[in-house]
Amino acid sequence: MNRISGILVRGHQVASRPSKDYPYSTLEKQKPYFKELGLDLYPYFNGTLNISIAPLTFKMRQPEFTFDKVEWTDLHPPETFSFSRCKVIFKSKEYAGWVYYPHPETKKNHFQNPSLIEVIALEIPNIQYGDSVDVEIIEDEIKVEGQEAS
Repeated sequence: MNRISGILVRGHQVASRPSKDYPYSTLEKQKPYFKELGLDLYPYFNGTLNISIAPLTFKMRQPEFTFDKVEWTDLHPPETFSFSRCKVIFKSKEYAGWVYYPHPETKKNHFQNPSLIEVIALEIPNIQYGDSVDVEIIEDEIKVEGQEAS
């Protein structure tokens, strides 16, 4: 595992609630598709943590799951998603989660920069934007660039 420090930042706010782009929570709409493909995200909070690891960046290498061209909405073409297990550490407590990676080449809206890791995790009480968090990722699955080898 590779432990990275980051700051919780505001995302596009489409995963957790309806927005101007989607009349529903995107994650709530996606969960049945992911479950059918073998990944049950129902126990996890219905939203994503957007963790800035700048100036570091990351790339998916060999994630545990990649779901190609998932047709989860009729509002745009299918998207490809990858997932890698992770842990979020907040105030010395660990929370199980998944790095959630909508592939940019199939994602029409809501571009994320490569310094922002999106995580679906168990609910974390009292966490808020600006909080420092650590995330433990699996080095074989996700490559972090700009970091000394640990």
